Amino acid sequence: MSDSTSPPVQMPGGNAIQPRAVLWLITIVAVGLSLFQLYSAGIQPLGLFYQRGIHLALIMMLAFLIFPVFGPGRKRGIIGWLIDAVFFAGALVTGGYILFFLDEIISRAGFWSETDILIACIATVTVLEASRRAVGFGMTLIGVLAIVYAFAGPRGELPWLGQWLPGILEHRGYNLDRVAGQLYLGQEGIFGLPLGVAATYIFIFVLFGAFLESTGAGKFFIDMAYAATGRQRGGPAKAAVLASAGMGSISGSAIANVVTTGAFTIPLMKRLGYKPHQAGGIEAAASTGGQIMPPLMGAGAFLIAEYTNTPYLEVVKVSILPAIMYFATVYLFVHIIALKQGMQGMARSELPKMRDVMRDGWHFLLPLGVLVWLLVMNLSPMRVGFYAVVTMVAVAVLRYTIWFLFVAPRQGQAVTFESIKRVVIAGFIKLVEGLELGARNAVAVSMACAVAGIIVGVVGLTGLGLKFSSMMMAFSGGNLVLALVMVLLASLILGMGLPVTASYIVLIVLVGPALTAEFGVPLLIAHLVVFWYSQDSNVTPPIALAGFAGAAIAGSKPMETGFQAWKFAKGLYLIPMFMVFNPEIIVGGPVPVVIWNGVIAIFALCAFAAALEGYLFTRMSWLPRLLIVPSIIAVFYPNLLAEIVGVVVMALAIGGNWLASRREAAATPSTSSG
Repeated sequence: MSDSTSPPVQMPGGNAIQPRAVLWLITIVAVGLSLFQLYSAGIQPLGLFYQRGIHLALIMMLAFLIFPVFGPGRKRGIIGWLIDAVFFAGALVTGGYILFFLDEIISRAGFWSETDILIACIATVTVLEASRRAVGFGMTLIGVLAIVYAFAGPRGELPWLGQWLPGILEHRGYNLDRVAGQLYLGQEGIFGLPLGVAATYIFIFVLFGAFLESTGAGKFFIDMAYAATGRQRGGPAKAAVLASAGMGSISGSAIANVVTTGAFTIPLMKRLGYKPHQAGGIEAAASTGGQIMPPLMGAGAFLIAEYTNTPYLEVVKVSILPAIMYFATVYLFVHIIALKQGMQGMARSELPKMRDVMRDGWHFLLPLGVLVWLLVMNLSPMRVGFYAVVTMVAVAVLRYTIWFLFVAPRQGQAVTFESIKRVVIAGFIKLVEGLELGARNAVAVSMACAVAGIIVGVVGLTGLGLKFSSMMMAFSGGNLVLALVMVLLASLILGMGLPVTASYIVLIVLVGPALTAEFGVPLLIAHLVVFWYSQDSNVTPPIALAGFAGAAIAGSKPMETGFQAWKFAKGLYLIPMFMVFNPEIIVGGPVPVVIWNGVIAIFALCAFAAALEGYLFTRMSWLPRLLIVPSIIAVFYPNLLAEIVGVVVMALAIGGNWLASRREAAATPSTSSG
């Protein structure tokens, strides 16, 4: 283990058949995009439409270059090249028109010319096609359905369709000019807040994560996790939980996290005695937790901050405790399975030493330290991201220079002009790789945000958000628990076609007003609940995407692995409920109340894990397992007496289990001696 290699750097679209010239063009566009983003983040901020217009044009150009029209497994051919050339031109037109004619467009506000409408139509089609390639068909389909819905109504382009809509969803309908103007020529459509966040904060932090990844931070996090937990029972599985928390906080994608850390952790878990589907499920659940782990939170923290007008640092601070609660639950599940199956840890000789790990990788902690320090200093997240990237590059260069000039000569490698030239070229290639990887990683997120902008634009135009709120009230009968279950189901259905970020944006626009206005849930908590529930498509069958990625590495059945991931990720469903009924852990309150709520929440989650597995110190009989369920509900109920009763019942059940294990331990020597 100590001589493990770095995890493979996953290049989105890297499996497509591409001619060398196209690969060069991809690198040029990607590096250009990353440099533009660094320039606008740290040197010269640009106006809203300029920033978003240039970003979207470059992202779509990349999407059409990286993802061929007929899929990655086939060569483009003449027809493919023609189609891609048309869409490539569409990407240029989409960004260029806004860039060069912005003043005229603003002066015409509402009275669009025919050219405006034509370009708006080209832009919308181009965005939908780019998202089909980069994100998937589901995202494009939902975007198309949103546009069709805007046209459906007596005054719209499709009056006949309006007659088929249920009464609560009916609206007046809008013509092509109005819809095209809303989607492309204003601040509520494609160039709305979701793309704005993607084009500023998200990109710069994705770039930071890419530099960490390409310089070997993945290996550092994995080795550090193994050094910390490897000798404990079920060590590799616990290391998977910790490594996924570390990697997830910077990678922002559950599936990428599974592939990166899972390549190391899953084979070792299997070797220790975990069943293949358990190993894949543990990795999927842990990697999904990376999406809710500050500071990046899979791009969610920035969107929540923008939508709620809450400082980014505040969002990060309130998200720390729920993230710890989630990982504590997964960790305990792993520990219980290790105890249940009588597993041991790994041998010390197989593990890296913490001293060696820190000596080789301390420089990865420096940029993270700078990032946290600057956030505490209340610098804007964009500027913080810029300095974090610069620090990352500077530290990597400095460390390698010291090694090259002082350590290498002692190992017999002389410093010559030729070796200096070789090192400079290698360093430059590494820099370009980091810039390219950052841009490639951002394509899917930015395209998802652009199409989410289309959906948000239609929701704003048709008043669908308010209609959805009345539907929620009607179906739930004003019951908050039922309303939360509806949000959970809606997020699961949306998650089948949308990535997490887009799913959160669409859901919050639809159900957010109902949760805050009708049910009185505080704004920040409503956003966190929807964001947490948006993660469920990663670990909930039949569409457990992270579970399926884990199954591919573990060599297990996808559905079995998905169910294991679903079991381990139970905190994803319970913690948001706790936030709603005990808001003090998020919005604050008297210190004793906050501490009490935090402690009982972690205790309840641990008891839940034990009841579900039927094991803690020893096997649990069915009676305490049944008693734990109502006591968890009591702990969640916002009443001090109910909480105390719930805690006492859980403590008795767990205490009884501990006493039973002591009796068994005392009985074992006597039986063996007899």
